[in-house]
Amino acid sequence: MIAPSVLSADFANLQRDIEMLNRSEADWIHCDIMDGVFVPNISFGFPVMAAIDRVATKPLDVHLMIENADRYVTRFRDVGAEWLSIHLENNPHADRVLNHIRESGMKAGIVLNPGTPVELLRDLIPALDYVLIMSVNPGFGGQKFIENTYAKVARLAHMRQENHAHFLIEVDGGVNAQNASKLFDAGADVLVAGNAVFQAPDPVQMIAQLKRPL
Repeated sequence: MIAPSVLSADFANLQRDIEMLNRSEADWIHCDIMDGVFVPNISFGFPVMAAIDRVATKPLDVHLMIENADRYVTRFRDVGAEWLSIHLENNPHADRVLNHIRESGMKAGIVLNPGTPVELLRDLIPALDYVLIMSVNPGFGGQKFIENTYAKVARLAHMRQENHAHFLIEVDGGVNAQNASKLFDAGADVLVAGNAVFQAPDPVQMIAQLKRPL
């Protein structure tokens, strides 16, 4: 599956870009929420999320790069989030937050920064609908893909198989037509692509190419 990231969209023409994603073969629409505290950048909040939700016909996949995520779970549900992920690194009570997300009617995901090993997830597996592996350090789009991600995804896929689990594996950061097939081969189910989609001459064609890489 492919989840284009609206962080790379043209915010002066956001409705146009969301309607383009609606027409495309994209599976989800990925929304990065940054508060300038957990990561060194600020993106957008509830009003923009609500505006995206009014136009989008694809599920909204919301990645929270914020402090105190548990405070805002139901508010993100109310502005359209269907998949909601939090970072392991700043959520010491991750199991509680994940269960709050599920109880609020959304799918619950955990996010791992490049330096965080997948083995730390072992005790959280029952609470997970998906795991988002960051293949760049979070905060900014357009960064270079970290090559160790292939091995990390493969380890997580092996852990999933060992535990007879069914969570999806998502990868975000530097995804493009050159590395998509290797990520799928390693065990990824969903790829987030920002610049690769929105800077392509034909974004709709690029999404189709990412879904069926050579």
